Amino acid sequence: MDYDCALNGKDLVCTITPDRDLARPLFCFSGMAPFTAIAGGQRVYGLGSYTEIALPDLRVGAPHQVVLNYVAGHNPANRAWMPIGPLLRCNREVIPLPRKTALGCRAQPIPDLGPFDGLPLVPQPTSWEPSGQSVAVAGFAGSDPALAAVAALAARQRLRFDGDYHVAFEDADLPEDAYALHITPEGATVRASSYGGRFYAGVTLLSLLQDGPLPCGVLHDQPRFGWRGQHLDTARHFYQPATICDLLDLMALLKLNRFHWHFADDEAFRLEIECLPELWQKTAFCGEGQLLPALFSDAGATGGSYSKDTARMIIAHAKALNIEVLPEIETPAHAIAITHVYPDTRDPADNGAEVSVQGYQGNALNPAQPKTWKVIDAIAQEVGDLFPFNHLHLGCDELPEGTWMGSPMARDLMTREGLETTQDLQGWTMARIAAKVAQNGQRPCAWEEAAQGSNGGIGHGTILFSWTGQGAGVAAARAGYDVVMIPAQHAYFDMAHTDDPDDWGASWAAFVSLTDTIAWQPVPEPDIDDRVIGVQGAFWSEFTTKDAQIWPMLMPRMLGLASKAWQDRDLEPDDLIRLARGHFLVPFVPASIR
Repeated sequence: MDYDCALNGKDLVCTITPDRDLARPLFCFSGMAPFTAIAGGQRVYGLGSYTEIALPDLRVGAPHQVVLNYVAGHNPANRAWMPIGPLLRCNREVIPLPRKTALGCRAQPIPDLGPFDGLPLVPQPTSWEPSGQSVAVAGFAGSDPALAAVAALAARQRLRFDGDYHVAFEDADLPEDAYALHITPEGATVRASSYGGRFYAGVTLLSLLQDGPLPCGVLHDQPRFGWRGQHLDTARHFYQPATICDLLDLMALLKLNRFHWHFADDEAFRLEIECLPELWQKTAFCGEGQLLPALFSDAGATGGSYSKDTARMIIAHAKALNIEVLPEIETPAHAIAITHVYPDTRDPADNGAEVSVQGYQGNALNPAQPKTWKVIDAIAQEVGDLFPFNHLHLGCDELPEGTWMGSPMARDLMTREGLETTQDLQGWTMARIAAKVAQNGQRPCAWEEAAQGSNGGIGHGTILFSWTGQGAGVAAARAGYDVVMIPAQHAYFDMAHTDDPDDWGASWAAFVSLTDTIAWQPVPEPDIDDRVIGVQGAFWSEFTTKDAQIWPMLMPRMLGLASKAWQDRDLEPDDLIRLARGHFLVPFVPASIR
């Protein structure tokens, strides 16, 4: 079976040359957004971006072309927009179509602008006073548990660390995660008040060791923000636990300290909770023979789920690296997986035609349905209890316009509660969920849309994540919310690096180059300085079918994120490029995929 697909402007031209006669096969695939066929076949079914195209009879050796378009104004930007997991289904036979086009992002070239004039560290320290001396060492020795954690990190990633150069530790009255490091020919002294400070001093020593002899002098360092995060979408692609641990290692080497674990979305619920076992059992895998079709996945049944023991392992791995894990359960939208398992979370009389930006119709839980609250309360309780960080992200992004307006039950609820719009009902719903989460002992978190509604939004001390830009974050901060800035134009690492059709990634927000990752101000207005608690990067997995595809997307751009999260002064763009070119983490190749 021969298959290829090429971009031609807005068109995706797929050519199928069968190795046998096929009677009226279905051409099945997924992609970045919903498709339609404009030639060569007729669309007969779709769920989100998953599409089935009815083809005419195909004859052995005779090429047949199918011309596809993305709907709703989506334009294919590059190779990542080709059909994902293409296959033919004919008389119950499933025939995968091997793609000729190479998958995944290629490492981006980094210009040679010469050496960096300073310490080869990302992020850069707060201050450095060199003595003019240096000392050649094979590695470090010391008895502090934080140094042992750095040694274990180095061993996992095959980096030099152990040796006989002594590192001593002293208590000091310094802020959380701050440290002072005095390097002399005879040994090093670390002063810190916290495990995080001692750990990051060890990370700095590890980083300097990879570059050659240690420079001697006094280094002072402390982070600008307490929240320095990276998000990973494991709902649309199931990442092996070893890959998640590799990401945590990378985060630690860049002094990031919050892992936002997005394991629930339209496409799956991947945590093996006991209160609703059928939820993960029926949605962890998608594709042939499963409840959900092959959404953003290769042909066949693909996916997986994370046991509670696996989650505990990841939490413990993160904790040793001074990283807290934030779970996200996603509500009220992005809930196709839940509504397929529990149809009574929707009003059966709802005649609304709202469609999400991903092409799902009816992907929001209905707050007027009693089943909705039984499901959400149970999930929030069990997930919250599992994660010791005691923060729970509730989702609340991309609710389709007009949601619930066609539901008699929802409209009756709105009348009783004095609500007028979709956003009003969303705010009421999120406030109720947040109250339950706070009662359970967790701090609620949510995307920026949770501030909407006539009630003032979600409330309850919620942390809001500003993702469409920074305007919503500024407004939320002025309304009294703590805010994490995660603007897609600068911090979404699933965006393509460039506009080259041979690049890889999404493009709806921007093309995000390495220097774009620092071309913004986390606190854009001075009056909200005390409300912006951090910054975060994100990686969404619509076009990821293999774990290894994420590394050249994340790196080197995570270097820019790390500098924005830690430093209180900006790097010059050329200096970031110089640091990236010489940094031992570029390209980052985790031990699990070597």
